[in-house]
Amino acid sequence: MTAEPATRVLKADKAAISAAAACLAAGGLVAFPTETVYGLGADAGNGEVVARLYAAKGRPRFNPLIAHVGSLEAARRLGRFDAAAETLATTFWPGPLTLVLPKRPDAGIADLALAGLDSVAVRVPAHPVARALLAEFKGPVVAPSANRSGHVSPTEAAHVLADLRGRIDIIIDAGPCPVGLESTIVACLADPTLLRPGGLPREAIERALGRKLADATTDDETPLAPGMLTSHYAPKAKLRLDAAAAEPGEALLGFGPVPDATLNLSPRGDLIEAAANLFSHLRALDASGAKRIAVMKVPHEGLGEAINDRLARAAAPKTGTS
Repeated sequence: MTAEPATRVLKADKAAISAAAACLAAGGLVAFPTETVYGLGADAGNGEVVARLYAAKGRPRFNPLIAHVGSLEAARRLGRFDAAAETLATTFWPGPLTLVLPKRPDAGIADLALAGLDSVAVRVPAHPVARALLAEFKGPVVAPSANRSGHVSPTEAAHVLADLRGRIDIIIDAGPCPVGLESTIVACLADPTLLRPGGLPREAIERALGRKLADATTDDETPLAPGMLTSHYAPKAKLRLDAAAAEPGEALLGFGPVPDATLNLSPRGDLIEAAANLFSHLRALDASGAKRIAVMKVPHEGLGEAINDRLARAAAPKTGTS
């Protein structure tokens, strides 16, 4: 069992930015200020590190995370912008607005960070420390609020330390966040839709668009962003959970040292590795044409609670058409 890391609190300066960027590149977790709240950052392309991020926050539900980038040009490499999205991005970025966009196939964002969805949530933050860190790291950083799950969002470095001491590697302290409220989230997948109110008022967004925003209708089948109900990647194949072995006609999704698994969430029985592989393995088995998937038992402790929650949702009978 590995020891928890010691958490370093660094005053925001050039050396702290360099140390934090190197930590992210090495697979570390870094809390940093944005204009909204402090975010808990991880390399967006590294599924295993994203799994560590969920574990650090506690009782994870694998809801989608926001990818933070340094520019509109970088955002265009992650998602497809329609006319409304272009208008909002050019008007309000950098700033407290997150856009949910159709994901580009080559976006390079870990499936776990997307909660298995085909959309991606993107933001260009305005805080100078966040912008400097993104410029130094040279890649997208997913960053939910830097607090334990269910706690109040942190607007000062001391809040982060109180919640996450020993669970993350670095906190960059740049004083209080000026906005102090999470970003507003708008989906640009069809009609522009308000998913979460936040630091940018609805009225300002509607003025820029010249029309009203639609209001989201949410249920457990349609999670598009943080702050909404959780959901799952539901494969076309039928799932059978807690299987000891595959039956005829089934693909086997293994956990632990199983020699005949079609795919294995973690041959060494590691829950962090299993979480990182969950959505991508379900997608791969779907793409293989499997009609039925037997899923071996995954322990319920730690990240296993969230893995089993997602598997249960994925195995639930489908209602309606999709």
